[in-house]
Amino acid sequence: MTEFAEDPPVSPDDLPDDDSTSDVTIYELRSAPGAVRVRLDQFITRSVENASRSKVKALIDAGGVTVNGNVVEKAGRLVLPGDLVICTVPKPPPPEVKAERIPLDIVHEDDDIIIVNKPAGMVTHPAYGNYCGTLVNALLYHTENLSRERGEDRPGILHRLDKDTSGLLAVAKNERAHQFVARQFADHSIVREYQAIVWGRFRQSTGAVDAALARHPSDRKKMAIVESGKRAVTHYEVLREYDDFSHVRLRLETGRTHQIRVHMASIRHTIFGDPTYGGRRIHYGNVTGRYKAFINGLLELLPRQALHARTIGFVHPSTREQVFYSSELPADMKEALERIEKYYAG
Repeated sequence: MTEFAEDPPVSPDDLPDDDSTSDVTIYELRSAPGAVRVRLDQFITRSVENASRSKVKALIDAGGVTVNGNVVEKAGRLVLPGDLVICTVPKPPPPEVKAERIPLDIVHEDDDIIIVNKPAGMVTHPAYGNYCGTLVNALLYHTENLSRERGEDRPGILHRLDKDTSGLLAVAKNERAHQFVARQFADHSIVREYQAIVWGRFRQSTGAVDAALARHPSDRKKMAIVESGKRAVTHYEVLREYDDFSHVRLRLETGRTHQIRVHMASIRHTIFGDPTYGGRRIHYGNVTGRYKAFINGLLELLPRQALHARTIGFVHPSTREQVFYSSELPADMKEALERIEKYYAG
């Protein structure tokens, strides 16, 4: 059967929430109330990235599409407002992952674990559209000793960071270590702290966002707060406030796709620079010409979300002792904070 491409390369924070161990990808698509009636093949093509009419027709002919629970075999069937369309798409086999000579910033390495400080702009592991230049390609060049617990295309990978989020990632060098640390991810005992620059000042210096997350109903590149989604909790603490920005520490109680980014946007403190959740729009401030120039300068400095995974802590698989690793803020975020401080001081 002709396959769709896999999900676009957005990077979940936590691998246990990924369904990639399955042989299929399932797309649940809901036609909005009041939507215009449209052919089934057109509806799916518009809703699923990288889907073509020919691939969609082949999937429909093979019985891979249901509408409101019933298999549909006619591409011209009209999708009505409120209809639930489910596509079950077989996944193509992953391509061979090759070692590449890419520099790595290794914070710690022993016989069980590697702690890598990932730069912004690097994808964690190969996925559709990113089969080279990833952290995995670099790790394979660095060492042959990587766990294959997650398959040959994701050796050693315990969790992920979004492409444009910088910071620490833990990598397992053997299956025993992988299983031991992965259990801590599953029971949420892993310590993961981030720092971010966000829009606006907070009413309270500490707090938490407890809101379930799932794929956005109409845009599969995004996540959204959905009552029926998976529980997600983010704790925040304000480190410093400026007139229109805050420098915050964020601790993940759970690790869902885009969790911090969606949660901060939901309380009107969008991560500065985040292109997906509105962080490149002006949310606060007296919008003068000088202010616009200041913001544009910050956006040029930060063509990504100002989010950094600063600390990770877990029980070590061999010593059984709690270990913590930290990394400094990257240069772009440091300079952004210096510019913000200078602007408001002036």
